Amino acid sequence: MTRFEQIEQKIQTWEQISATVAAWRAAGDRIVFTNGCFDILHYGHLHYLSQARDLGQRLVVGLNSAASVSRLKGPHRPINDELTRTHLLAALEVIDAVVVFEDDTPLELIRLILPDILVKGGDWKPEQIIGSDLVLAAGGEVKSLPFVAGYSTTNIEKKIKES
Repeated sequence: MTRFEQIEQKIQTWEQISATVAAWRAAGDRIVFTNGCFDILHYGHLHYLSQARDLGQRLVVGLNSAASVSRLKGPHRPINDELTRTHLLAALEVIDAVVVFEDDTPLELIRLILPDILVKGGDWKPEQIIGSDLVLAAGGEVKSLPFVAGYSTTNIEKKIKES
């Protein structure tokens, strides 16, 4: 299998991720889940995703679809298309699987995966994180990880526009 095929294998459908997570769980792995738009990958993302992965044996990233990003961020977003965003994330060693979701929130994907640890960035209090009630009720953990100051896709977009 080529390296590119290995990357593509990490990009999974909802049906695939359900089976993959079940196999990982049967092997005793702790499943960590996070989600986002990840429109322009930057240092802050890499730091955050590495911290998330350190919390368990497997990291699943729910990725907002292009339509979902547009609804959340405006008609000028996403900057990178869905194909690019899924493949860039899947190429990262710290990520074990990437799953696209169409809704504005990953609630149904969280319900499907029911991770052991649900993670979001520092601007979210654990009780505000979508799906926290499901994960906590199942005996899991919910964590808010600190952001690296000065890094955001919005700031990068602004800098590009000002150039």
